[in-house]
Amino acid sequence: MYLPSHFAVTESEALHELMRAHPLGALITCGELGLDANHLPFEFDAGEGEHGVLRAHVARNNPLWQEVKEGDEVLVIFKAVDGYVSPSWYPSKQAHHQQVPTWNYAVVHAHGRIRVRDDARFVRRLLASLTRVHEAAEPAPWKMADAPRDYIEAMVQAVVGIEIEVSQLVGKFKLSQNKEEGDRLGAVDALQAKGQTALAAAMQQSPLSPR
Repeated sequence: MYLPSHFAVTESEALHELMRAHPLGALITCGELGLDANHLPFEFDAGEGEHGVLRAHVARNNPLWQEVKEGDEVLVIFKAVDGYVSPSWYPSKQAHHQQVPTWNYAVVHAHGRIRVRDDARFVRRLLASLTRVHEAAEPAPWKMADAPRDYIEAMVQAVVGIEIEVSQLVGKFKLSQNKEEGDRLGAVDALQAKGQTALAAAMQQSPLSPR
């Protein structure tokens, strides 16, 4: 990934926060049939391994788990907010017109090695953990025990677990840090007016870097 220094984010907490807030990752693999991408909700455990561990599951019918080899290098891409930025939103554009359109975004690339976990205990534990996290905000959180036991067991058998030992996390938050403060605030105001409040907030929170 092309990574100018003013867009690079190295603070582990910021990278972990993005991954947990946007857990649907694009898992990129390269097997005998070439490149493949699968979009999976991941659990991230920062406390295991040097850089953390990612866990997810795929349908047993998905050839991914049979095509990858133990220890294959993989990449998981997590994307947060993104949006188009018009040069018309920059006050300096009115003065010298030396501005062009761009696209702002925040992503984390997790590099690591994959391991297949065709293990019912692993899968059951993972499903319970993911359910607790994503049901937590519901008025009456659903739990696995709410469904018939034989049905849950059938669902567990229908999926295969995967685990990725993370070797490197690379963060790129392209949020107009390379613009003058007045121009960045002009873009923030325009995004807020368009209802793109999440991107506007991210641009406000990102420290302004030297051009």
